[in-house]
Amino acid sequence: MVVKTVGEGLEQVLDKALTRKAPQSIGAQARFLVKKTGSTKAAAELLGVSPRTVQRYMKGEIKNPHPRVAGRLGQEVRKRWQPKVKEKARQAAASSNGLMINVRASLGYEGPAGTTDQARERDLTVALSPRHAEKIFAAQELGEQRMREEVADALREVYFQQRGTRAASLEKVHMLNVAHIEFDL
Repeated sequence: MVVKTVGEGLEQVLDKALTRKAPQSIGAQARFLVKKTGSTKAAAELLGVSPRTVQRYMKGEIKNPHPRVAGRLGQEVRKRWQPKVKEKARQAAASSNGLMINVRASLGYEGPAGTTDQARERDLTVALSPRHAEKIFAAQELGEQRMREEVADALREVYFQQRGTRAASLEKVHMLNVAHIEFDL
């Protein structure tokens, strides 16, 4: 699967930390979602179906839901599966381990007059410090655009400025046309 958003990449890296597989069958997924949301009605609202349809999923009366609903059900279950394990991995990345990032995107930058700031495609794999990982995870609540800005800022410092040893006048990096982004713990 080609990941093109920072949010998907972060979800994927946290899923790597899981210790058990999430429920696979439609019935097991529906039962888990009802348990986590607190009611059949709340689960139905998340999926965009009726509460009775959720009950049918739970009982096994409907085993092959519409692909859109099946995808949404799987997504909602993965989002809620082993939250403590995901939080522990997130804290480890933000406090001691950091993150590895592999990104293929057009990267441009703002710098002083006379520099070549035209965006060009780059394929980078770099290690981000725990400080950068913490900022990227914190931006997760603020949306995709803010996460991209934090990733671009981390790339500015780690790749372009090589942690302060060059390109000190570089002000800002722009991450455009992301073809692929992947994180690792």
